[in-house]
Amino acid sequence: MMRSFTAYIEFDPETSLYVGTVPGVPGAHTQGATLDELQSNLHEVLALCLEELSEPLENYSRFVGVQQIELAI
Repeated sequence: MMRSFTAYIEFDPETSLYVGTVPGVPGAHTQGATLDELQSNLHEVLALCLEELSEPLENYSRFVGVQQIELAI
């Protein structure tokens, strides 16, 4: 069965690395020097994390979406 997951990606200027997290999957986070490397690393870590789950994935939190918040600062 194929399943899609959403990754949250940020660029860390201190390390010059892309950092990716898959919300709702415990431990599913990694980094990479390029977006292609990050995607490969996310694929690998996600597969490993899913193998190690102690409960069905449906019992964990789900990614719902993102929101833009505007503040005058």
